[in-house]
Amino acid sequence: MEIILREDVDKLGPRGKVVKVADGYARNYLLPKNLAVAATESNKKIVEQERHAHLRREAKFKNDAEELAKLLENVTLNFKQKVGENGQLFGSVTSKDIADALEQKNFHIDRRKIQLDDAIKTLGDHTVTLKLHRDVTTTIHAVVEQE
Repeated sequence: MEIILREDVDKLGPRGKVVKVADGYARNYLLPKNLAVAATESNKKIVEQERHAHLRREAKFKNDAEELAKLLENVTLNFKQKVGENGQLFGSVTSKDIADALEQKNFHIDRRKIQLDDAIKTLGDHTVTLKLHRDVTTTIHAVVEQE
């Protein structure tokens, strides 16, 4: 069955691409989830219009993310935490704490965009990566000090 993808689908292709898939895969998965439509001439025109609108929206989001990244380049967040022996923190600094600190500085960043492998559990200066867009990342500094 030939279909037109309405969204990017792993192992099939990007949005707007015409692909041939098994009938059952199309009927039972792709079509009910609105990930694809049947490949007719009228659907091809509609999907092409949707693709152009999506590209315009995506370009706007990317420009906004690049501007925000420039503003965040020199941001340093300071955290005061209780410390035990050997400089070990009671608790930790998490992505939620970083998002709250950014909120206080009038930067509205979703905590899921903050890339922390593990929570910060030691004193000192730490570099935190923010993924603002698929193609735009920036870093900020988080300084953890003793309370």
